[in-house]
Amino acid sequence: MQRLPIVSDTNPSQSTNGRTAGATEECKGSYAFVSLGCPKNLVDSERMLGLLKIDGYQLVTDPEKSDFVVVNTCGFIESARQESMSAIDQMLELKRAGKIRGVIVSGCLAERQKEKLLEDRPDIDWLVGVFGREEITKVADRLIGGLHEQRTIFRPAPIRALSDEQRLQVTPKHFAYLKISEGCDRLCTFCAIPKMRGKHASKPQDQIIAEAKQLAASGVRELVIVAQDTTYYGIDIDGKPQLSELLRKLDQIEGVDWIRLMYFYPMYIDDELLDTIANAKKILPYIDIPLQHCNDIMLKRMARRVNRRDTETLLAKMREKIPNLVLRTTFITGFPGETEEQFEELCTFIDGAGFERAGVFTYSFEPDTPAAKLDDHLSDEVKERRRGRLMEIQQKNAFAWAESQVGSTLDVILDRPVAGQKNVWIGRSYADAPDVDSVVYVTGEKNNPLSAGQIVSCEVVMARDYDLIAVAVGKGR
Repeated sequence: MQRLPIVSDTNPSQSTNGRTAGATEECKGSYAFVSLGCPKNLVDSERMLGLLKIDGYQLVTDPEKSDFVVVNTCGFIESARQESMSAIDQMLELKRAGKIRGVIVSGCLAERQKEKLLEDRPDIDWLVGVFGREEITKVADRLIGGLHEQRTIFRPAPIRALSDEQRLQVTPKHFAYLKISEGCDRLCTFCAIPKMRGKHASKPQDQIIAEAKQLAASGVRELVIVAQDTTYYGIDIDGKPQLSELLRKLDQIEGVDWIRLMYFYPMYIDDELLDTIANAKKILPYIDIPLQHCNDIMLKRMARRVNRRDTETLLAKMREKIPNLVLRTTFITGFPGETEEQFEELCTFIDGAGFERAGVFTYSFEPDTPAAKLDDHLSDEVKERRRGRLMEIQQKNAFAWAESQVGSTLDVILDRPVAGQKNVWIGRSYADAPDVDSVVYVTGEKNNPLSAGQIVSCEVVMARDYDLIAVAVGKGR
């Protein structure tokens, strides 16, 4: 059986609104939870976990020891849908074997396929759409109670992003994702996110600040800011971007040490925003800015509403204004109609841009997106070959940056110990977002014991491909 990302209660003491999650006197039933997909989906998972725990349901890590399983799915691209289907099928096998009572499927795949998913897999007990997550306890009650007259809950996208308070945090205690908006107004031709998560809906600033303070009070030291389109934040509220204002407020929250910025669309990155980041005390000089391509024809076919010249101007300004900036980006190769000349242009662009971090993905055919109707679709062989070439080019950039850090001193946040080794830890520098970037291996001295969640000053002694090897030279704080 494929190993699934079963979540566990890693932070059981987290307090939400002065109330401890799960503070109930009676257990209504046990459940296991499989969370798939992006950090935004993980926040939805944590919200559902929190609601279930408050309502009296007990989370277990072994699905075979549960009454039911919730599979929070991803439906973004074909590989993600296959992973979600595999997880669903594994849980349905347990149900058919009599080991669990039911399976609830939630999230983006449920939202995208709706009743078709029930037609294909009629053993599913409940489908809960993206915005039906607030009713997860009602669904659990009906499943446990044997009520089957309704099997779906789909709700329209809200005008304002839903609150993510009363979450049960399943990331390590010292970092958490903070979702500031939902949905997307971009209509990129390759993307189905607006179909699944609706139009852009910003979360009110006071609500975001309250969530951030709760996370800080529970021990979170690193806030990772996520959204479908972070730089668009606030435009749907009063017609102008509010991200700079929000970041200045987040920068003042006590207990938070690092603020990391993800999913910056190239539009709406102005001087005010860059100055805010450069002058902040806690905002890291790290920006994730998915670009997807550089060729103007490809960008137009993707409906990205940007061009190469303006992008290069923006990247130069970002590096000028923010010292030691690390840029992470993503590219799509093999988009319909991409010629060899356009691909070579992308190769040259990546080679010269010096991105410290980058991911490359082959174009995924999505039947319900405009790109599916474009002509000149490329073979998988061509897409994979081009992806490999781009990764080789980017590897040189990443390795060069890692080598440039040897001899420097970096602050590293410690995530987890290295199994079987004493006082050796896996951590991350300001240049490393959780799960998607490189890591730093840190060794502590005998008289300097280290622990998870500490931020430690470290001397980098070696680069090992993408990763760094370092020695702690200061006490963890």
